[in-house]
Amino acid sequence: MADRVHPRDDSPPQTTEFKPPPAAAQLQEEYDQVHYPVSPRKPDAPRSEKPVPPPPGTYVIQIPKDQVYRVPPPENAKRHERLTRRKPSRSPCCCCLCWLLALLTAFIFLVGVAAAVFYFVFRPELPGYSVERLSISGFNLTSSRRVSPEFDVTVRANNPNDKIGIYYRRGSSVDVFYDSVKLATGSLPIFYQGTNNVTVFVTPLKGSAVELTSGDRTAMIDETSKGQVPFKLALRAPVKIKVGSVETWEITVKIDCDLTVDNLTATAEIGSKKCDYGVDLW
Repeated sequence: MADRVHPRDDSPPQTTEFKPPPAAAQLQEEYDQVHYPVSPRKPDAPRSEKPVPPPPGTYVIQIPKDQVYRVPPPENAKRHERLTRRKPSRSPCCCCLCWLLALLTAFIFLVGVAAAVFYFVFRPELPGYSVERLSISGFNLTSSRRVSPEFDVTVRANNPNDKIGIYYRRGSSVDVFYDSVKLATGSLPIFYQGTNNVTVFVTPLKGSAVELTSGDRTAMIDETSKGQVPFKLALRAPVKIKVGSVETWEITVKIDCDLTVDNLTATAEIGSKKCDYGVDLW
């Protein structure tokens, strides 16, 4: 008995896939479009090397840079106005310095006004001083011993002021020098010099055991023979100025004179003199 042979199919097996019916697929697509919309993508515009002109109906306004920084935007306009109206604040140190400068200026102005009034009312003038005579004794230049010279200095003081008096106070000094050697010292009398007054007074000066070198002795002998022995006189006088009933603080009058005499005796005559005057106000 012969076997039955079935024909062999070499095609691949077919898979079974569920395909929804056309009506169901269309409903699914409509559902997706409603609940999951997808915006269509626009194609990128082609790049152009030239600037794209603005759309019709728009304008491009060019403003200088300084005006852009100077003009605030509308939302900050009120704040800008409030800040510009606010006064600049000053530090306490700056205010103190301004007040100090103002007070100093006012003080200087008042002092200037007072000085001007004082000058025009009292017309102050400087007093005058001069050495009228110089009497000398106690020099022995032929001996090598120390000398004790004595001087009588005649001073003339002139007060030319009409409304100002001068008090000569304690503590004055009058010194006589030969070169750098101090020969004698003394002081002025204490007195009051009234207005428009000329006072002549004699001040005795004494030295004790003054040592002169051989060179100083030789020079003084040579100068005596010529009739020109140089001396230097330094005077310091503390005074107070009286204006009406008011007295000032103590002022020091300074007088420095370079003078020459013809000999070293009591009859010595002053040949030449040159005096410088000064005042120490404090």
